[in-house]
Amino acid sequence: MLVPSHPTSTFAFVSHEIMTRSCDSPRRVVITGVGVVSPLGIGYETFGKNLLEGRSGISRIESVAYSGAPRNVGGEIKDFTETTAKNNYLKNQRKSIKVMCREIQFGVASASLAIENSGLDLEAIDHERFGVEFGANLMFSPPEVLKDPAWLCVDEGDAEFHFRMEQWGTKGISNLEPLWLLRYLPNMPACHIGIYADARGPSNSITQNEASGNLAIAEAFHVIARGLADTMVAGTTGTRIHPVKSMHAALWDILAEHGDDPPETWSRPFDKTRTGEVLAEGACSLILEEESHARARGANILGRVLGAGSSCAFERNGPHKVTRAIVNAVRAALRDAGLTPADVGHVNAHGLGTPWVDADEAQAIHEIFGPAGETIPVTALKSVLANSGASCGTLELAGSLAGLQQGVVPATKNYRVPDPACRLNIVHDKPLPVTNRIVLNVNVTTFGQAAALVVEAA
Repeated sequence: MLVPSHPTSTFAFVSHEIMTRSCDSPRRVVITGVGVVSPLGIGYETFGKNLLEGRSGISRIESVAYSGAPRNVGGEIKDFTETTAKNNYLKNQRKSIKVMCREIQFGVASASLAIENSGLDLEAIDHERFGVEFGANLMFSPPEVLKDPAWLCVDEGDAEFHFRMEQWGTKGISNLEPLWLLRYLPNMPACHIGIYADARGPSNSITQNEASGNLAIAEAFHVIARGLADTMVAGTTGTRIHPVKSMHAALWDILAEHGDDPPETWSRPFDKTRTGEVLAEGACSLILEEESHARARGANILGRVLGAGSSCAFERNGPHKVTRAIVNAVRAALRDAGLTPADVGHVNAHGLGTPWVDADEAQAIHEIFGPAGETIPVTALKSVLANSGASCGTLELAGSLAGLQQGVVPATKNYRVPDPACRLNIVHDKPLPVTNRIVLNVNVTTFGQAAALVVEAA
């Protein structure tokens, strides 16, 4: 059920379920494994090491010869191919790879890595109480897959090459690759993970663009807290450097372009010189467990999920309210956790890098934290990961967890010129030592859909 949470001048809705006080439940939910497939490396340890050493995953895109990304700059996973996936990350799913597009492969590989990182024994668990919550972008066929079937729907001798839609059902679709549909469905990552891990518990797929990661973790968190499962795989996968999706981004979004500056300097969240977002790809999965279940098997606990919230806000006449959506989502997450803004150690911001979304997010942080809005440490990891769409939230949370394991908040790169429109305490130049291990992870779409998590690192 959806319930209104703001005056009638604005429609702003927060999920009633996510606002339920999970802190009242005796079932505490911990994180016991993280699997990462990212431009900063594959595997949680490699990813964390590269992040804390200040490396960037943004460079010239090599796997796609044509894209909508300015000068072909993006966050590309350089060392992931179908061959390396078969040999290293998807050994148990080799026969299924033929029905996985690249981003499905990312997602399933990240789940496999997370299960391995957690030390979970798939032979010993109760599979009826093991579930999957997974988010993904909408998926598209590469142009070469559709090219030949589309040409068959052009009349011979048509000098203007008009595509005849009425011929698609008789001439076109029958010439697609046989398993075409299965390769590009956004619910397939959860399906493949469920089959591979024999997860027979609750399962769901989410497609809410950048909000997907926090929503997937939130759902898994509440499923366990309500007693419907003991263990969940929660994650997301996404790509925006795909030829078609990057062209959509070029048409609809504000993309960064900084001339001859090195590609790794193009993503500049909250910096006054920012010009837009940088496109990327990636995937990340977390293993969530009920705490006593994790301790009984001697698991290494990486953190605890304390609360979650979500919101969608927009005006009656259509404009989306990014600031209001973030404020609603964060306040719901803090209520869910039984905490106040003063309890938060740092904010892992959405930090898209576009002028107006960053300014709106900064305004939300000031509204939530009051005078502390100018002092609470804020990091923005799209500065090194760029924006992979659905997978950005889980990757960014993994970054905070990796940093807090070392007692620091990871640094934002390319922050040089403070923006008076933001007035935030951006962690930059080097990681910031901290003692407070609670992170507020925030993501929002440009359509006003926001999701937030409150997580405490172990």
